[in-house]
Amino acid sequence: MAPSAQAAGSGEHGGGGPGLLEVAGPHGPWDRVRGELAHRGTAVVAGRLPDWRPPGGEAALRRMLGRDWHRYEAMSQPLMKERFSASRLLLRHVIAAAIDTVPEQVDLAYQPGGRPYVRGCDQIDISLSHTRRTLVAGITRRGRIGVDVESADRRMAGTGSEAQGCTPYELARLDEGEAGERNATLVRLWTLKEAYSKALGQGLRFRFTEFGFDLGADRIRLVRPDGTPADGGEWTFGTGVLGGDPDGGYVVGTAVYDSGFGETFDLSVRTALDAGLLDALLGAAASPTAFEADPRAAP
Repeated sequence: MAPSAQAAGSGEHGGGGPGLLEVAGPHGPWDRVRGELAHRGTAVVAGRLPDWRPPGGEAALRRMLGRDWHRYEAMSQPLMKERFSASRLLLRHVIAAAIDTVPEQVDLAYQPGGRPYVRGCDQIDISLSHTRRTLVAGITRRGRIGVDVESADRRMAGTGSEAQGCTPYELARLDEGEAGERNATLVRLWTLKEAYSKALGQGLRFRFTEFGFDLGADRIRLVRPDGTPADGGEWTFGTGVLGGDPDGGYVVGTAVYDSGFGETFDLSVRTALDAGLLDALLGAAASPTAFEADPRAAP
């Protein structure tokens, strides 16, 4: 059984905040993902590690991972390898559902900082996160996306994380709130900051004390360290809670940037690319000896 999902403080922008869906394995169903993309322009998909263990033997895994095979091979810890392969399997299935192809033909590549993208498919942006037994993949046709997942019971209150990850405005709001809610609020803030940094392509290189969030009742807003608004409405932020897992609950943060260039409703690679270019791209994706990214950059 898949864990249950509950939206929490999702931002409203355009068609609404990002959806939080659950898919219990490669068989889907994937119509919900396509529906979220068509309706909202963005989908955030969660899965559990046991449901996304690659089927078959080494040859099947090698075909599925494509250019990621060498990154997988370079890892020494079994759990790290398991999460890496399962998260790429989830991401490939999400992308395949969106662009009307099969997962083995999705050509994943990585920017210098480790940010994933799909070669030849500029009409979508993707993001990936995983922790413990939970995997999360985000996809959007609106502009850029970042996702992050953290354990809901991660201890942050009363640790150095408060000073390292919060602005003066956020610390003041935390002091005004209920003591029993402090840790949960800190986890929400952390996932939002991770997601926003990923969407920008900065990761942990962006100091979390240089930007903050106002977790208002109507929507989540990006703010400066002093609490004044920091964007003109181009960003949509949301958090959700995944429950029903033996390890406990998880908090998912999402950041989506609307590029303002209009919406692309037909995401299929079969109509977005001419036949010759499509064959060339899919042929390159099937080769396990293609370009290899730095294994240290894996999310």
